[in-house]
Amino acid sequence: MSDAKPVILKIGGSAITDKTGELAAKTEIINRLAEEIKRADLDNLIIVHGGGSFGHPTAAKYGIKEGYKDDPTQKLGFAETHHVMTVLNGLVMDALIWHEVPAISIAPSSCFLTDNGKIKFFDETVLKQMQKMMFTPVLYGDAVLDDKLGFTVLSGDQLVAYLAIRYKAQKIVVGVDTDGLFDADPKTNPNAKPYKHLTLAELKQIQPKLGKATGTDVTGGMAGKIAELIPVVEQGIHVTVTGATKGLSIYRALTDQSVLGTEIEK
Repeated sequence: MSDAKPVILKIGGSAITDKTGELAAKTEIINRLAEEIKRADLDNLIIVHGGGSFGHPTAAKYGIKEGYKDDPTQKLGFAETHHVMTVLNGLVMDALIWHEVPAISIAPSSCFLTDNGKIKFFDETVLKQMQKMMFTPVLYGDAVLDDKLGFTVLSGDQLVAYLAIRYKAQKIVVGVDTDGLFDADPKTNPNAKPYKHLTLAELKQIQPKLGKATGTDVTGGMAGKIAELIPVVEQGIHVTVTGATKGLSIYRALTDQSVLGTEIEK
């Protein structure tokens, strides 16, 4: 049984889907990431993945993030947002199990409640039992019920931060579609400079300058991700942000090797 502090891997929706499309999964990248996770062979790993072109367009179409507005079509939208996330999660699970990772999916909508968008309640019974048995829990950004709003979107980034603080994670690895954090969008600006190392103070300074996502993103793009990570870094948890679309980056980050990306520490 494992009581070791977990390592939390966040796989960004931008890395495993084409965010400019709709329901467009990058199955080759999903498959390679599963291979790297298997190779890293960690007993105490928790995986969280984002929604990309699955969850975000549907959530945006029905205004799920903003809450229930007495519009019956929104209930269908909530159900559809959750459903398309289970479809993307299914593709991730297919790859992990194909590569013989003992991964088990946990739907956040079944064990998390939020209050005005922030996690208020989490039933951890099943997750803790999975960890004891050394399964690999896999969660994802999801449409969840909310005490104040009726429902909302719980981002993968908020899940990562919450779980990291609650379980005193050893470290967080965040896989995105760029080689770490930059002072401008490297996809549109060839002169964008990478941040190789950031302290908490530097992270707070650059957070407002970080860009919005390309494509539809209801959770605030890179600036939103970093806002969620700041409390984690305040707790002294090390964060590595690296490119999930580049071969071996995630494997190297999970196994404490040097990696092209941004290292963040208090």
